[in-house]
Amino acid sequence: MRKNLRTASLLCGVLFSATFLNAQKADRSAYAITDITGQTANWTYLRKIDLNTGQYSDVLLNGNDQNLKAWDAATRKQMTTPLLDARFGQWANAAFGTSVAALAFDKAHNRLYYTPMFIDQLRYIDLKTMRVYFVNGESFTGKPQKSPDQGNIVTRMVIASDGNGYALTNDGTQLIRFSTGKKSQIEDLGSLVDDPANKNISVHNSCSSYGGDVVADDDGNIYIFTVRNHVFKVNLETRMATHLGVVTGLPAGFTINGAVVNEKNQVVVSSAVLTSSLFTLDINSLKATALGSNAEWHSSDLANSNLLASGNKPRENKIDLISKNNPVDLIGNDKISVYPNPVTNNQFTIQFNSLDAGNYSIQITDVTGRQIIKQDLVVNSESQLQIMKLPATAAKGIYMVKVTDAKGKAVADSKIVVQ
Repeated sequence: MRKNLRTASLLCGVLFSATFLNAQKADRSAYAITDITGQTANWTYLRKIDLNTGQYSDVLLNGNDQNLKAWDAATRKQMTTPLLDARFGQWANAAFGTSVAALAFDKAHNRLYYTPMFIDQLRYIDLKTMRVYFVNGESFTGKPQKSPDQGNIVTRMVIASDGNGYALTNDGTQLIRFSTGKKSQIEDLGSLVDDPANKNISVHNSCSSYGGDVVADDDGNIYIFTVRNHVFKVNLETRMATHLGVVTGLPAGFTINGAVVNEKNQVVVSSAVLTSSLFTLDINSLKATALGSNAEWHSSDLANSNLLASGNKPRENKIDLISKNNPVDLIGNDKISVYPNPVTNNQFTIQFNSLDAGNYSIQITDVTGRQIIKQDLVVNSESQLQIMKLPATAAKGIYMVKVTDAKGKAVADSKIVVQ
């Protein structure tokens, strides 16, 4: 079938729109930070939640375990010397020591990034191994001593459409960007700026705008859902925060503490203080509707990889293929991840997820079958990354990425769209 596509595609002259086969499916679940007993405020258990039924899984990680050995994110080696913290002692070594209210799912690297509420450190969980990694030697906010009003505590975190992580302090004076991948680079972008149209409702106000969670859209924005149920839209380039309104339809006492996007492009919200139903809401109306049965746990944060569809971008999950008579059979889609996709600067990364160690070859061809790049490499580690650079002369369009083993057998292939 692939041979037919290469030889006949330009001759057929029949254009049609087909689902982009390499596009990631929407997450139907989310990771959740919950309390221990359903009655406490100790946010240290990691679970998953079904976004259709509202049902929680069993505990995936006990973040209270002080004996769980952490790993150094830079050296990739297990830490042998426990952290020493004058205020929290051994609790600093527990994965979720001092509780967690800011969590972000990095699907490209299969990681959960987070920061403890009172320990100024970026950390992440490798979901394949369930190892916990600490980003040592670099503070997260630069303010390890937390203010009495908890204004400089990080309670909102998300992976945005550019692949970077973004975290926000309660008072909105620090928007922090961190890179994902091999090395985490942390950058303080500065304070959010109130949109003049907000009038007397400020993103820095503790009464309306602290706490909660944040989701990202596909157009360079994030949406803050505060603990008082206010909603702000923030442009990541200008850092301007526009007040969109207050969520309606929630029961008395419900505080929004967790927020994610479901497969229907709705926002699902959870509460850390009220064990009632989870709720879904439309970003335009901000009207909430109960989801499923009563929740079993208080949830301080939710995280998945879904982006809110803004409607301002062309549908990137659609591509123009030549000839509807030539379907493309992709293989081994679970063995490699290709990102970013679409490619915007002629450079992308291939992550090898579950290939056996050995010699492999990467071939990149255009829709006519013409080889653009062939590169040999040795895969010797899990989640190994390979950066690929297309020639500056590469035309915009669709390209095939094919990985073959030492015997020339295709083990995985994918598609990229070069813009």
